Amino acid sequence: MPGPESIPESVPSPEPASGAQPVLDVVVPVFNEETDLEPGVRRLHAHLRETFPYPFRITVADNASTDATPRVAARLAGELPEVRWLRLAEKGRGRALRAAWSRSEAPVLAYLDVDLSTELAALLPLVAPLVAGHSDIAIGTRLAPGARVVRGAKREVISRCYNAVLRLALGVGFSDAQCGFKAVRREVAERLLPLVRDTEWFFDTELLVLAERAGLRIHEVPVDWVDDPDSRVDLLPTALADLRGIARIARRPARTVLAAAAAPGPTAGPPPDGGGEPWPGPAAVRARRYAAVAALAVLAHLLLYAALRPATGAQSANALAVLVCALAGPAAHRRVTLPTALLLTGGTLAALHHTAPSAAHRTELAALLAADLAVALLRSPFLRARAARAGARRRRTGAAAS
Repeated sequence: MPGPESIPESVPSPEPASGAQPVLDVVVPVFNEETDLEPGVRRLHAHLRETFPYPFRITVADNASTDATPRVAARLAGELPEVRWLRLAEKGRGRALRAAWSRSEAPVLAYLDVDLSTELAALLPLVAPLVAGHSDIAIGTRLAPGARVVRGAKREVISRCYNAVLRLALGVGFSDAQCGFKAVRREVAERLLPLVRDTEWFFDTELLVLAERAGLRIHEVPVDWVDDPDSRVDLLPTALADLRGIARIARRPARTVLAAAAAPGPTAGPPPDGGGEPWPGPAAVRARRYAAVAALAVLAHLLLYAALRPATGAQSANALAVLVCALAGPAAHRRVTLPTALLLTGGTLAALHHTAPSAAHRTELAALLAADLAVALLRSPFLRARAARAGARRRRTGAAAS
């Protein structure tokens, strides 16, 4: 399968005990997980042995660990016939998934996090629609009815804001892009992996967006999920990288994705130049771009506030976050955005602390989210008028030139 990443060497391991080709290949990407790797893989292996009705394989994808993770993975591959492992020289969860999925011959490919935060009872409902051919991709969701989640308020707010930004900026329909519990049919992976550019945490979000744009069928499974207090994810750098990824995808024409991903077959979307809905015109494109910019600004403000709040206090954290976001945007927007945002967000925080002096951090973020949405609504007429004036100038220039 083509792709930008080179495929690493792996340690050979036996095929499943039955000798049959595995139907499911579950990849466990790891980086410096010498403590959690063995109990996680043994628990996953026992669960699949007891509940999964088809041959399976577990692939430990070690992306450049510097501790004892490779030795633990090699020992597990030697002891458990359904386990294999591969090692990459470079770090990156997306890079590890690309390498493992690209090598596999199993018709259904999946991955889950080594901490097993997601209850394994959801694994069979996740992959069954793919085995049956009913769906193309399946994801676990912590944000749909029926899901039961245990995690801190900070992660809950950031997760919900992130998925809200995806819906606003990219118009996606799936509910939870970040849950480390996903599966894909191999022929779908072969078409999409060459289009995915990210090699880190944004990898599976990008894969889902591309799949939805290509008209593929995404199945969602509500999951029981318990937050890992020892998570290695550094929230702020990861969130900022995700924002850059969203901005990159928002600029990428859907037509390009359809042309590249719509290979012949029942799961392909409509051809790029015939059938289906008409392509959006300039006004719709401008509206989407404005929504994307506004959504990214909201998420960036909330993330910066969450990072600065413990050290600087509420009002200082808010002012710094608003200033950074305004300076990062177009200069023409700052004249309206900066004073309006400072006034509304600062006033909202002041009103909140006046009425509820001991308001929780989660409540502050919710209040700021409401204020940010108000800023976006107030800014919208200004941007529309500016776009109209720019269009009129272009038309006058074109008429004069002709």
